[in-house]
Amino acid sequence: MLDPFGREINYMRISVTDRCNLRCVYCMPLEGVQLRPREEYLTFEEIERVVRAGLALGIDRIRITGGEPTVRPGLVEFIARIKEAGVRDISMTTNGILFPKMAADLKRAGLNRVNISLDTLRPERFKAIARLFDDPQVVLDAVEAALELELHPVKLNMVVMRGWNDDEIVEMARMTLDRPIHLRYIEVMPFSEAYPFSEEVLVPAAEIRQRLMAEFGDLEPLKEGVPGNGPARYWRIPGAKGTVGFISAMTECFCAGCNRIRLSADGKINPCLGHIHEYDLKPVLRDPSATEEDLIRAIEAAILRKPREHNFDDPNGEYTLRVMHGIGG
Repeated sequence: MLDPFGREINYMRISVTDRCNLRCVYCMPLEGVQLRPREEYLTFEEIERVVRAGLALGIDRIRITGGEPTVRPGLVEFIARIKEAGVRDISMTTNGILFPKMAADLKRAGLNRVNISLDTLRPERFKAIARLFDDPQVVLDAVEAALELELHPVKLNMVVMRGWNDDEIVEMARMTLDRPIHLRYIEVMPFSEAYPFSEEVLVPAAEIRQRLMAEFGDLEPLKEGVPGNGPARYWRIPGAKGTVGFISAMTECFCAGCNRIRLSADGKINPCLGHIHEYDLKPVLRDPSATEEDLIRAIEAAILRKPREHNFDDPNGEYTLRVMHGIGG
C-alpha cells in the first residue's frame, strides 16, 4: 500500500527479541536491557499473524532483526512458517556469533539473505566495541558460512565511529576485492544507551568515500544497486568482486524512498526510525473478538501516519526515547 506521501510500503523489519549476546557501545548498555514480563512480548504465532496481515497490504519482504535474532529459540521454525505463508524475500541481520551452527537450517527454512555486523577486524578493538566478546574470527566464520550456502548477496555492516574504528575503513574495504562481499558503511545514529552520541563521533559518508578514493581511485557507481530492500547506495572499487555501500541517515537523507515499517518485539509498529510515534498491535492481537481484517486495518492505520522524514537533525528530538535494540535497526 501507499503511505500519505505516495511511497510504496512493501518491507517490514521485525525485531523478534530485544535481547543480545553482545553489548555494542552504539546500541545497548553493558548491563543489558531491563527484562519485562514475558507476556509483554509477542509470541511467534502472533508475529506470524502480523506478517499475514502485512501480506494482505502488499508487504512481502521481511527482515528478521533483534536484539540478536539467533538467541531466540524457535527462529528456524518461524522463518519456515512465514515463508510458507507467502513472504517473497526473507533476510536477517545478525552479529554472526551463533550463525554458523544455524546457517544451513535457516537456509532450508527459507532464509534468502543475511547481513552480518562487523565493525572491526582487531580483537582488542572488537572487545572495546562489542564488550562481551573479543574474537572477530567467529564473525568471519559466519561470513564464510553465508558464502558457502550462497545466501547472496552477503552483506557486512560496519558502523563507523571516529576515534573508534574509522582508521579501518580502507582495511575493511579490501575484503570486497576478491570475494562477493558487500560492505556497507553505516553512519552512527543517536540511539545508544551506552555511549553519548556527538557530532565528533560521526564520520559522514562523503568523507568515507573520499578516503576510499584516495586509496583505490575513483569508485564505480552501481546504478542497479545490490539486491535488497534497504537504503544503501553502492559503489565498486575498480575490479572488485564485491561492493562498498553507504547508509547515510545522518548526512544524506533517503526518506523520500523509504519503503519500510518496523515491528518491535513488544508488538508496536514504528513507521519511522526517527520518530517516537508507535502503534501497539497487542490490543488487537489479543482481543478474542478481533478479526484478521481488524489487524490489517490497524497496520494500515499506522502506515497512514508515517511521517515525511526523520528528525535526526534535532538534537533534542524525541527519537532519543527509543533505542536501537528496542526497534531492530
